[in-house]
Amino acid sequence: MPVLMTGFDQCERLMWAGRGSAYAESFARLCAYPVPQLLDAAEVGPGVRMLDVGTGPGTAAAAACARGAMVTAVDAEPTMVELAKQALPAVDVHVAALPDLPFEDGEFDAVVANFVLNHVGRPKIALAELRRVVRPNGWIALTIWAAPPAPGQALLGRAIQAAGAVRPPHLPAGLAPEEDFPRDESGLTGLMDAAGLRETRCESLRWDHRATAEEWWSGPAAGVAFGGQMVQSQNPLIRAEIKRNFDRFSSAFADEDGVLTLPHAALLARARR
Repeated sequence: MPVLMTGFDQCERLMWAGRGSAYAESFARLCAYPVPQLLDAAEVGPGVRMLDVGTGPGTAAAAACARGAMVTAVDAEPTMVELAKQALPAVDVHVAALPDLPFEDGEFDAVVANFVLNHVGRPKIALAELRRVVRPNGWIALTIWAAPPAPGQALLGRAIQAAGAVRPPHLPAGLAPEEDFPRDESGLTGLMDAAGLRETRCESLRWDHRATAEEWWSGPAAGVAFGGQMVQSQNPLIRAEIKRNFDRFSSAFADEDGVLTLPHAALLARARR
């Protein structure tokens, strides 16, 4: 029986609607950083039947294809799916979303989900669905953003807060308390264990993402993700104040050429069915 979407899920769908290209031109390069480690964790190699859940523009799927894997990819947002299809014409890419995936039990040898669990309303149920579609002893590997956020990741939020922006009603305040979990190694490991997975391992990833201030601002300016929706939902005066604070805070990360070095932190976990 299909699982009903939560209010959080519905807000996420609206938040990302039509923003495939804006994401690809702004934050996709940031989110590509853990892909090699993610595929290693899932033991993706020649002949492995891999499912990429939340493929976005197809970054992890493309890397898996380069390893000789047999790849299927899905995303909840149609504009992401179109980008992935253009990049990967030989890969089966279509629209589908957690926690209801259109696949048989145990259909894949490995499942990866790069920064997807941050965007679902019932993370444990989503993990149980990933477990369902991987074969016994197959690997699930995933990444999520760590909390508290690293300084580079927190830059936009600081600018929004300093401008006195108010969260609009259409944006989710967060997960229901009974669905949430600590965004640290023990919290993610515990969640995966609770979803029936085994041999769970989790590690922290830290890296410096380099981008110009214009590139880093382009995502929020286009309404990408929660921060972008916060920016776009404000009146013109508050939007201008957010940008002023963004420019002010960005200067601490800039080199002599104006390129920002932005520290980020994420969690990488893997487990077997």
